This record gives sequence, C-alpha cells and structure tokens, in this order.
Amino acid sequence: MGMAGTSIDEVAGERRQLINVAYRLLGSLAEAEDAVQEAYARWYALPRSRQEEIVSPGAWLTTVTGRVCLDLLGSARARRERYVGAWLPEPLPGPPHESLHESLHESLHGRAGRDRGHGADPADQVVMDESVTMAFLVVLESMTPAERVAFVLHDVFRYPFAEIAGVLGRTPAACKQLAASARRRVTAARAPVTAARQAGVVRHVKQAWETKDIAALVELLDPAAVMTADGGGIAGTALRPIEGAARIAQYMVAIAGKAPGLELLERPVNGVPGLVARSAGVVIAVASFDVADGRVARIWAVRNPEKLRPWARDG
Repeated sequence: MGMAGTSIDEVAGERRQLINVAYRLLGSLAEAEDAVQEAYARWYALPRSRQEEIVSPGAWLTTVTGRVCLDLLGSARARRERYVGAWLPEPLPGPPHESLHESLHESLHGRAGRDRGHGADPADQVVMDESVTMAFLVVLESMTPAERVAFVLHDVFRYPFAEIAGVLGRTPAACKQLAASARRRVTAARAPVTAARQAGVVRHVKQAWETKDIAALVELLDPAAVMTADGGGIAGTALRPIEGAARIAQYMVAIAGKAPGLELLERPVNGVPGLVARSAGVVIAVASFDVADGRVARIWAVRNPEKLRPWARDG
C-alpha cells in the first residue's frame, strides 16, 4: 500500500510508536522527543512524489528514528564522560498502561497506537513493560550503540534483521550477531521479581527510611547492595556508587535528616514499584529498586531536576 492512502493524521499517529522505540534506544525521554522530531522533519522535507513512493511511512520513520538514535548513542559516551557523577536513564511515572502485545506487536508497519496519544504528554505514550524498567535500561547502557539498536529493534519490537540492516548499515547476518551479543548481556542479568513482591519490599524500605531506622534498612538491603545516584551536577548527591548495606543505610538516613518535611510516596517508576521523594510539594528524587531474594540489591536514585520533569504532575 502506497502513500496515496495515508493521511497526514495517520503519519503523525506514528509518533507514539516512535517515542517508544527512541526512549528504549536512548534512555532519555527528552532525547527521544528530539530524535522523533528530527525523523518527522526529514519526512516532511521530502517532495510529495518521494513520499508517495514510500510503501510504509511508519517503517520509513522508524528507520530514520533508529539512525538518528544511533548517531546520538555514538556521541553520548563523550557527553557522559563530561557528566558530573553517574548518568542514569530518565525515570518515567506510571503503572503499566497495557501489555506489550496490545500496543507494540504490530510495530514494523506502524500500526500500533496510531490514533492514541497523538499530541499527549510524551511520558504518557511510553508503554510500561519489562523493556523500560530501570534495571533493563541500565543493562542496555552497557551495550555498544549497534548492539543496543539491533537488540531493541529485534527482540523488543520484532523488526526483522533485513530491516535493521538498513538502520545500522550492516548485513542482516552481522545484525543478528549484534543482537545475540546483546541478548547474552540481558540473560546474564537477574530476572525481575513480581511487582507484588517488590512492592512489599519497597514499602518496608519506605517505612524504615521515614523512621530513620538504620538497623531495619540494613536488614532490607543485600549485604553487597549498590546505590547509584544521578544529580547531574545540579542537585547534590553522591558522585560515586555507594556499596554495602550499612553504608547505604547510613547515607539514606543522613539524607532524610537534612530534609525536614521530606515526604516519601510509593509510586510506579517505569512500571515497577518505586519511591518518590517530595519536598514542599515538589518531586526532588525518584528511586528505582532491584529486589532479589527478598532484599534490595540495587538502588538507582535520580535527583537531576532536568530528568524529573515528567514527574511535575506528582508534585
């Protein structure tokens, strides 16, 4: 089917799909928006005759978005070397809106969510599933740009390697190898616990944190737990990961002591139970957790206000 049967609204309706792809590729909603905007700018810059030659505008837009993201990922490492402290993916609010199969299954030809979310808050358009949990996004950060693109497009969005080859400028066989390499990294990561079990652990952490109970916090943390904070040089926080249950518990209590009136709220973070810290009604931190064997193994705390903009409504 050619462009002749595709309206402007239908092309614009691909935005939700593209935001979902770009956020998983970049780990930043702001950068994802920029990448999608660039893809649309290139589309509308095409002559009408060229648009009409394109069989699937959705696939074309996804390919261009993937290439833009690949370029951004290539330059991101240099940018993050200059970043103050640890860099973490941008956390998003909200529970799982729907299943991956309901909204992303038909990704190749852009049929997913065509007239839902157009013009809405980009954070509301990201489908919350296992591929956007903080733990998963952190694993994606360990991949090379090419591995990440190949893995996300194939394993998450089910794009065939022949299409991915057009994004990466490599052969389908090479793209298959890249995805396999990335898949091994994901397989090596710990399997997530159920949301209900994680919610229980997070609730206990909240209670111990509020009462400044160091002993209770230590009991809830894995002895080898690691806490990583992202302040971006804007909000004060530890510049290096804090290791060990006792040190983390002491740090958490010290933070609570320096912020009178700090309010902790149980909120889904990227679709998984987490905590949001508010002060004077303003969200100042969002914490994600990785739970294993009933204890917290990893904490990712984002304090950089530029990464907390999607949480303004919670304030």
